[in-house]
Amino acid sequence: MDIINRNDVKAFITKDKSEIREILAPRNSIIKKQSLAEARVSPGEVTEQHYHIQTEEIYYILQGKGLMIIDDEKREVKKYDGIAIPPGARHKILNVGDDDLVMLCCCVPAYEHDDTVITENA
Repeated sequence: MDIINRNDVKAFITKDKSEIREILAPRNSIIKKQSLAEARVSPGEVTEQHYHIQTEEIYYILQGKGLMIIDDEKREVKKYDGIAIPPGARHKILNVGDDDLVMLCCCVPAYEHDDTVITENA
């Protein structure tokens, strides 16, 4: 049985420049086809626009508020919003609040730098 506490996981910076903690993934558990991470974006910061070749993602906002941009659509997001991001969709998120924007990121297949294509600088 794999049980991993978020506080026991070292944070790292992804290719899109967000800080994440991979809670469950192939790198640290018996999970082989998906990953679950906590991501943080500081106030006023934005991730770099990117897309994933194979991976579909779900963002679930735990804290803060942001502006989610997927392809040509922009929407404000807040605590308890779930965001569906299909493979190939260009996306980024801007923290428009005064506190850290904290979200869970679920990826299938699991997150890999090689599957992330940066399409502009933040």
